[in-house]
Amino acid sequence: MSGFRLLPRFVLTLAILAVGGSVVGRAQQAGGEGVPAVGALRALYAGGPATWPRPRLGEGARFTEFGPLPRLPEASLREQALAEIGRRMFDDPALSRSGQIACASCHSPELGLADGLRTAFGHDRQRGRRNAQSLYAAAWMTPLFWDGRAATLEEQALHPLLDGKEMAGSARLIEPRINRDKDYRAAFRELNGHRRVTLQDAAAAIAAFERALRPPRSRWSRVMERGVSVLTDQELAGLHLFRTRAGCAACHNGPLLSDGQFHNLGISFYGRSREDLGRYEVTRDPADVGRFRTPSLLGVSRSAPYMHNGLFPTLENVVELYDGGGGRDRARRMGEAPAPIPDPLVSKLGLTRDEQAALAAFLRTL
Repeated sequence: MSGFRLLPRFVLTLAILAVGGSVVGRAQQAGGEGVPAVGALRALYAGGPATWPRPRLGEGARFTEFGPLPRLPEASLREQALAEIGRRMFDDPALSRSGQIACASCHSPELGLADGLRTAFGHDRQRGRRNAQSLYAAAWMTPLFWDGRAATLEEQALHPLLDGKEMAGSARLIEPRINRDKDYRAAFRELNGHRRVTLQDAAAAIAAFERALRPPRSRWSRVMERGVSVLTDQELAGLHLFRTRAGCAACHNGPLLSDGQFHNLGISFYGRSREDLGRYEVTRDPADVGRFRTPSLLGVSRSAPYMHNGLFPTLENVVELYDGGGGRDRARRMGEAPAPIPDPLVSKLGLTRDEQAALAAFLRTL
């Protein structure tokens, strides 16, 4: 701290204004591909999303207009009761081989229903290959997992219970433990008449709990209700870039800010020790090598680190990746999986530092 010197108050104030107003000042240089001047920008976004500037889309983009989350059918009393059982099971380490790992170990509410780690730790401190995804939008995000291997929430719930690197359980191990718990037995007997609780019963309960989860209220949800007046000038500039020149909306669109598709960003580490071939491991379709499902961006500021392998600790890092046109997967030796096909929706952007900062500021409103 010996080299630290307090700045005079007026100098510090000018510095803050310079940083905070840099995007606004740059935006006032109308014309070209730059962000329009502040007044013009607010006029462009004065109405609802359907009236906003047209998004920049590319080959193969599947765009759905931004909007509030659709209402799901109201859960029946039975579904609500099942979700309550699932809530307890989600937090119960007895469902793991070691008796020390629960679903909540990798999906903590304090960490955006993720775990804050690059890749998750599981049974016997084994480390998985992929980043634990947030569950906020699980009710809408099918298929599930980064590679889309689960078609339903019930199927998804079984995977970590049985995966040898995660909870490492089995029906022979888990079912006796559940049935020794008189509260579980009584709850399921009242719910469906089952005298013995099965692994499928547990998966159904956990799925019902996950289906009841909702993204937290955010600045973005208020934008969907009240318009862009809740955004700062910098955040609005970021929204405009997200929708137009940066091309983010080509994949991150609709109420979930996800197209539900699979894309190759050039970070599969193809041909290297950390290789992950993504969707290809499920479909064996050469077109799917290195493709991963577009995650929802709702609550994204709470769920760092980012990407399927947790490669980037900050949103600024993610913006830099896209600004550079994605990663660069190198070729590998012949005889194994074919080389990844670059995604036509990912290309160099040439954003300024101010524009990158505006984009990151907007992402934090989601």
